[in-house]
Amino acid sequence: MSDRLNGVSVFVEAVEAGGFSAAAARLNLSRSAVGKTIARLETRLGARLFHRTTRSQNLTEDGQAFYERCLRALDEIRMGEAMLDSGRREVAGRLRVSAPMLFGRRCVAPILTDLARQHPKLELDLNFSDRLVDLREDGFDLAIRNGAPGDGAGLMIRRIAYQRMTVCAAPAYLKARGTPRTIDEIRDHDAIAYGRSGYDLHWRFPVEGAPPVAIMPKARLRFDDLEAIADAAVAGMGLAWLSCWLIRERVLSGELVRVLGNRPGLLFDIHALWPQTPHLPLRVRLAVDTLAKALPKIMN
Repeated sequence: MSDRLNGVSVFVEAVEAGGFSAAAARLNLSRSAVGKTIARLETRLGARLFHRTTRSQNLTEDGQAFYERCLRALDEIRMGEAMLDSGRREVAGRLRVSAPMLFGRRCVAPILTDLARQHPKLELDLNFSDRLVDLREDGFDLAIRNGAPGDGAGLMIRRIAYQRMTVCAAPAYLKARGTPRTIDEIRDHDAIAYGRSGYDLHWRFPVEGAPPVAIMPKARLRFDDLEAIADAAVAGMGLAWLSCWLIRERVLSGELVRVLGNRPGLLFDIHALWPQTPHLPLRVRLAVDTLAKALPKIMN
């Protein structure tokens, strides 16, 4: 059993580190040892977990599914450890957290507010900003970031969830213009684009064993606010490429419909970052574990 758990932990580290070499450095192992551990795990599972090239290792579809299961299992173990520790020591003190504006308000704040409710001596200070803060210079205990975590020098980084992107539109728009069935057909539709400082975000779609396909549909409307894009989509102004968590309620109410439902959406990692320290405060560890347990439940 210990060998099995060791293989799982090495596999998760390889995914989160972005490759075998980076994982080896984190684990103080050789790259060969990491590769052999992953190979033994693949043999035992009877499935290929990584697409391997000379420069990179990318998850297969089976690897992605197994990774998500492993994360849930490891999070349960970490949460159990934190709960036992919190039973011995009181969670107290100020916890200063930085999170992206919209994602922080809609997803992070409710989880951490509930954590503060459970621990009356925990002081919660949430800052919502889309800029990449300097944790040490700006005095933050913890930062939550979507996508690439940025410069991780002097920081601990943990992937705590992912957000899935999807194309959506109002039923009225699809009735008038037709429902696209392929990525190529999306190019012929009106789009509501995310743009900031002259930069338009391309829509990206995963491809098995290859880099994502990136397209930029013709856009008559551009906003630098995701909720405004969702509102315009509900108003029937075109297709939008948005996070599933953002449009969930609108889909359930029938205001929006997901397009290309048979095609998996692109995944963006969500990371927690905190300064490296010999003794991690219990309030920080408990906050990270709580977010890692709760966020995946609301992302799809």
